[in-house]
Amino acid sequence: MQAKRTLEILKKGTDRIISEDGLLEKLVSSQKTGKPLRAKLGIDASGPDIHLGFAVVLRKLRQFQDLGHTAVLIIGDFTGSIGDPTGRSKTRPQLTDEQIKENMARYQEQVFKILKPEQTEFRCNSEWSNPLTSKDIISLGAKYTVARILEREDFSERLKQGVPLYMHEILYPLFQGYDSVAVKSDIELGGADQYWNLLVGRELQREFDQEPQIVMTMPLLEGTDGKLKMSKSYNNYIGIAEPAKEIFGKTMSIPDQMIIKYFQLCTDLDQNEIKIIEQAMKAGENPKIFKERLGKEIITLYYSKKEADQASQEFESVFKLGQIPEDIEEFIVPSNQTNIVELLVSTKMMPSKSEARRKILEGAVELNGERILDPYFEVNIDGPKILKAGKRKFLKILPQ
Repeated sequence: MQAKRTLEILKKGTDRIISEDGLLEKLVSSQKTGKPLRAKLGIDASGPDIHLGFAVVLRKLRQFQDLGHTAVLIIGDFTGSIGDPTGRSKTRPQLTDEQIKENMARYQEQVFKILKPEQTEFRCNSEWSNPLTSKDIISLGAKYTVARILEREDFSERLKQGVPLYMHEILYPLFQGYDSVAVKSDIELGGADQYWNLLVGRELQREFDQEPQIVMTMPLLEGTDGKLKMSKSYNNYIGIAEPAKEIFGKTMSIPDQMIIKYFQLCTDLDQNEIKIIEQAMKAGENPKIFKERLGKEIITLYYSKKEADQASQEFESVFKLGQIPEDIEEFIVPSNQTNIVELLVSTKMMPSKSEARRKILEGAVELNGERILDPYFEVNIDGPKILKAGKRKFLKILPQ
């Protein structure tokens, strides 16, 4: 395949590329030498689950693999202990070594739902960052100015507002940039909010007499609320390893205006088909039809068409016909009588008593099909009962 054609494929769906001419040169060189390019993606180890927002970048990385190149995943066991300050208005909690190990084991289980194992290189940045001496760190710091660091909007805003900015946060982008030097990356990928961090890597490579990496960022995907970027912190995410029925249910909950963007960033659907869907929605067709299609497309990517069909059918029976899920979980209550709020919290159907009370007052809690509107309601556990909270949570309550 001609390098220019390859460039057009890789450009599709990106947010920014610095620079396109540089990427074309690297692609031409790779074709001439037969040496695969090294496309790097850093993971800061902040959470164990991959969601659709992060999968947007992973899917672009897979595209590089499909074109014969190598994916280099940097497990941030060193930088994860610092905590990425990007987009933060306050200091991010640092992770323990044990948390990082657990999170990374989970990441590796999920990442091969997208990437090819034989073309994926896993590296831990502690490999080259832990051995750095005090002299090495000072030397690294001398290669980048504080003024450039403080150009970042999140840092400058914190200083304006009098919010503390700590030295370890200033060092974070330097260590992340040093990863690019250590693995000699040709391209670094990331979300649009990582653009500044990726540029640091490019500058440090120049300082270490390496050819600067190409920076490629992908658009940020809003979460199920349609407002904030998808994140576990905002509880608006769809995990690629969640049960198929959860993925389907969450997909059905996204705002109508997000349907097209999800098709573009989260599926392999052809752009022409997406345009047809967009035109149909503008013409007044019911968006739910296309959400169902979207949910099935996503599940087929990470599971199978069979499981996508099953998830769709269960959603139909549970949420449209009011039937109870076949695989409903059971919970044994030790006492014969309990308060409805206590029951919701003890069964983990609600994260807190205040949230449980709020849902009850909203009319979102049912017991054996009867809506409970009184937070002081006492539940008699004299036999099996079906507890429902919200649209998707069901539990069979059993006496001891």
